[in-house]
Amino acid sequence: MSAEWILHSVIFTLKHPAGSEEEQRFLQDGEAALTAIPVVKNFRVYRQVSPKNDYDYGFAMEFANQEEYDAYNAHPIHVKFVQERWETEVERFLEIDYRHHA
Repeated sequence: MSAEWILHSVIFTLKHPAGSEEEQRFLQDGEAALTAIPVVKNFRVYRQVSPKNDYDYGFAMEFANQEEYDAYNAHPIHVKFVQERWETEVERFLEIDYRHHA
């Protein structure tokens, strides 16, 4: 793992009712869209279970370096997903990015 490696993660709560078809569709569509971006590696969808916060889900993915992370952020698939789905279906979120500590 290089020192430039980035783990990008976001925890979030959806506007959809827990266990709903809309909730599952958002998670599945998010994974399908974001994994279609070539620089995305090791994409994961998580159910957040800590009692220390009240977010419900997490997306996490890895990038080899800042250039790949920037390419992801500007990629048309990511931009479209954020505009059409994230901004309308996510109630709130917290984004956390990690770099390997050397």
